[in-house]
Amino acid sequence: QEKRQPAFVPSSKLKGDLLTKGVGVSGGALNGRAVFSLDHISHFRSLEPETRLILIRFDTVPDDIREISAADGLLTSRGGATSHASIVAHQLEKTCVVGCSNLMVYEKAGYGIVSGHTIQRGDFLSIDGRNGFVYKGQHEIQ
Repeated sequence: QEKRQPAFVPSSKLKGDLLTKGVGVSGGALNGRAVFSLDHISHFRSLEPETRLILIRFDTVPDDIREISAADGLLTSRGGATSHASIVAHQLEKTCVVGCSNLMVYEKAGYGIVSGHTIQRGDFLSIDGRNGFVYKGQHEIQ
């Protein structure tokens, strides 16, 4: 029996905060801080151990396993249902959205840009691994 995944509570704010849509491949609704590296993950884990973290990448490769394992969610510009990011996130039971083609990721600089909105390290994001929606800010989950 498949467990019920968390979902965002529908609201006008949720609708207004939509940034992009990719391919939802695993997990459900997740609020978290944007991170771009293992250093970012370590930084927020030491300051706010309970805060969920969403790793943002252009794409993932096998060498990214430490970052993916340490984060709670994964958001990528490239990929589809059979991409490396999708398969690893599913195996590790991470919330994951891939294939957000309008997401530009500047990993070394620690930010991304999507739909004219800049996502800085530490900004709150909400992703939905069921339908692929990505929202700015935090939103209520049911």
